Amino acid sequence: MTMIYGRSIGRALPRLGALRAVLSCSRFGNDIRYFSITAQRHASSDVKLDLPALDQKWRQKWTALQKTKSADGAQKKYVLPMFPYPSGYLHLGHLRVYTIADVVARFHSLQGHDVLMPMGWDAFGLPAENAAIERGINPATWTKSNIAKMKEQLDIMNGSWDWSRELATCDPSFYKHTQKIFLLLHEQGLAYQDEAEVNYDPVDKTVLANEQVDANGCSWRSGAKVEKRKLKQWFLRISEFRDSLLEDLEVLGKDGAWPERVLAMQRNWLGKSTGATIKFPLMAFEHVTHSAIEVFTSRPDTLFGVQYLALASTHPVVAQLAAKDPELQAFLDTLPGLPPTPKSDTRSHQEVHPYLCSPYVLGDYGEGAVMGVPAHDVRDHSFWKTHHKDEPVRFVLAASEDESTTALANEPFIDYGVMTAHSGLFKGRSSKEAGEMLVKILEEADLAKPVEKWRLRDWLVSRQRYWGTPIPIIHCDSCGAVPVPDDQLPVELPKVDEHWAGKKTGNPLETLDDWVNTPCPTCHGPAKRDTDTMDTFVDSSWYFARFIDPHNTEVPFSAEKAKNMLPVDLYIGGIEHAILHLLYSRFIYKFLVSSSLVGETEGVQEPFKRLITQGMVHGKTYTDPATGKFLKPDEVDLSDPTKPKVVRTGEVAIVSYEKMSKSKYNGVDPTDVINLHGADATRAHMLFQAPVSEVLDWDGEKIVGVTRWLGRVWDLVQRVSSTPLASQTAPRKYFEKEAERLGEMTEDELGQWDKAARVWREVQRTVGSVTGSYEKVYALNTVVSDLMILTNAIVEEEKGLPEEVRREAVEALVKMMAPITPAFAEECWAVLHPDEKETSIFKSEKGRFPVVDGTVESLLQPRKQTCAVQVNGRLKFATEIAVVPEGLGEDEKREWVVGQVMKTEEGRNKLKGVDVGKAKKVVVVKGGKLVNFVM
Repeated sequence: MTMIYGRSIGRALPRLGALRAVLSCSRFGNDIRYFSITAQRHASSDVKLDLPALDQKWRQKWTALQKTKSADGAQKKYVLPMFPYPSGYLHLGHLRVYTIADVVARFHSLQGHDVLMPMGWDAFGLPAENAAIERGINPATWTKSNIAKMKEQLDIMNGSWDWSRELATCDPSFYKHTQKIFLLLHEQGLAYQDEAEVNYDPVDKTVLANEQVDANGCSWRSGAKVEKRKLKQWFLRISEFRDSLLEDLEVLGKDGAWPERVLAMQRNWLGKSTGATIKFPLMAFEHVTHSAIEVFTSRPDTLFGVQYLALASTHPVVAQLAAKDPELQAFLDTLPGLPPTPKSDTRSHQEVHPYLCSPYVLGDYGEGAVMGVPAHDVRDHSFWKTHHKDEPVRFVLAASEDESTTALANEPFIDYGVMTAHSGLFKGRSSKEAGEMLVKILEEADLAKPVEKWRLRDWLVSRQRYWGTPIPIIHCDSCGAVPVPDDQLPVELPKVDEHWAGKKTGNPLETLDDWVNTPCPTCHGPAKRDTDTMDTFVDSSWYFARFIDPHNTEVPFSAEKAKNMLPVDLYIGGIEHAILHLLYSRFIYKFLVSSSLVGETEGVQEPFKRLITQGMVHGKTYTDPATGKFLKPDEVDLSDPTKPKVVRTGEVAIVSYEKMSKSKYNGVDPTDVINLHGADATRAHMLFQAPVSEVLDWDGEKIVGVTRWLGRVWDLVQRVSSTPLASQTAPRKYFEKEAERLGEMTEDELGQWDKAARVWREVQRTVGSVTGSYEKVYALNTVVSDLMILTNAIVEEEKGLPEEVRREAVEALVKMMAPITPAFAEECWAVLHPDEKETSIFKSEKGRFPVVDGTVESLLQPRKQTCAVQVNGRLKFATEIAVVPEGLGEDEKREWVVGQVMKTEEGRNKLKGVDVGKAKKVVVVKGGKLVNFVM
């Protein structure tokens, strides 16, 4: 038989004999008729389509095929998905991003580009250290084991990864160069040490990022109350690049190269604002104390509306007051355990203004002080209403001069406007103008200064952990911080098996005297290694550049390869990395290309020309309507998939799509899906279900629709390959030749021309649409739907279709499918081109992606069109008439269309009793596609 469609529902149908059991299963409902028809139609054929078997066959062939040298002058394309953390398994989110990347890479390959798509592992980090402590094993052992598992999973996706460039950030051959980059930064004064307040876990003895502290101020790992400590830490001076990081976002925004949402998040994180620093003099007992609190504001026009000042807990004034006020000190002691919200601001002091100590004021941003303007700031308004709800809010700005459109008193007015009576002499002035005047007046009194502020802080990269890149610095009492000499790199992580076997916490590097104590490279006196390791974002900030030269032992990458292969043409990954990873990568890339590594460069330097962010994958979730609890698979009766029932009660379960998680019992292992349906069907289904940027609600049961389509294409290929081709005439040549005798053709010959033209017009439309969708990437779902439509068009018109057109149409279809269903397309290509069985469609000159050939505009304008016929505005029927000739006047066009309609059988029969010659008016629109007789 030609195809067992049972493959689409599982591997339990290797032979037709199994079909009877399938047809007796009620869960397939309306599909029964389809399966039985298919079985009858192909009962005589011996060729079987087995998608999982094709995957294995072609993966072996791809491995055997040596990478051929690119054609001279081939355009280079660097396509890169964000590399995964080796957790031990791939989920459907991984499957989606890597499918998208591979499809785009294969598309460019078919266009003749020299495509680079490498793969590696973001292998350092706290999860591996957690696993090592939990299991009592070395984190390297756990990580390498996971890499092996995930590599197997990646391989069965039919991806075209260049494994010759594989890297893992935990490999000394990689982090040697991370250390070199750190030392380059240090040499330029861009890596430095300074004291910083950090989140410190006293149990695990490690610094935590803000994201690793929960709302109750506890460590996500140990559960201990996090302490705020001042520690000497390593920073990278990203602030030196802040102007170019901000300005170059404009370049990335051109032609939608980067999503606007990502650009907005980056701008907000950089947080450039212009305004003024305002001094609020302190007074005691009505006397000036010759000291002041400085506050930065971007809205000096709201100064008359200041009703309080909020100070960071680390502000010097707060420290002075706390020394004399036990109650304030007690409040400060509670801050580490409080969530950072305005509701915890419960302490006030009266001077000229009420001064408040507030955890929502950051000590390292601005001046560590915020002026509170409840009438014109949302957060200040919320704070004031919480703590001073009985005191009025002072509005100093209004939307109009008569204040008639001002916001209600229970809502802040946050726009620029007109100054109110509360602004004294400035009443009635534009608030922007008044703000500028206020700053000038205060500047003359040395109470204000125009300034520029940034939210961006320098990048703190120190981590008091083991599983990361060691910081290559030696500390000497005489010489200070001394870089490790180049010939001593990498500084490798020492083995500490006893530490892991004992399931100990903390950083074992601090306790290894033999490793820590080392001679100073400069004076050769006693010194100590730095025991901190680097934030894993440092590794991922440059890994994409290592891929271009992964085996270079001397430098991170050569200048020549950087100039030829960077930046990345297309970078694909989740929106969750929109800020930190991308910002740090932009910073490091800008530094690297301006360093001695690369030398002189021109233009804007950005690591990723184009960024694609894909949506998440959600899984089907069943909930008990009575309890609201998520149901396990064995707690749901799916005998009728349209009405899933709670086994315990018989009630219909609530179905929803949620982010996949173990607690919701809705996780799907992509390996199981691929083993069941084949990688190609899974890939096509994954793309077909939703646009790339949107959330995908995964429903594995619908894959049957994709496998049906693949079956139709397979049958088509079999029929075409079984018919010998009389000539190798290209469709354009065929149509050019036939067009010369159009005026002499019989009706049958004209019918054949129309049939061939319809199919080839659809091929050309599809080529244009699909090419555009592959290039846009976000519209990959429409590629599958376009190819399904083309398949139907070829099948419907197949009988009597000229062989030249039929074969070329099918070959074009296979080529356009190849990026999405590579193994299936390879098999189809091998059937169509038995002389090329030992090669690949991706390596064949004949397999190049099709291009629009111009025949539609020059040769294949339709001879006929459908005309809808109305009488008094009501549709009577539709019929096919000839296309209206060009150059006719309006009266001639009406007469011509009416004549064509009355020549048809439908016109003669369905307009009986209607004397169209006596119509008051005949309206022809859309070039003859509609005619309306007004009687």
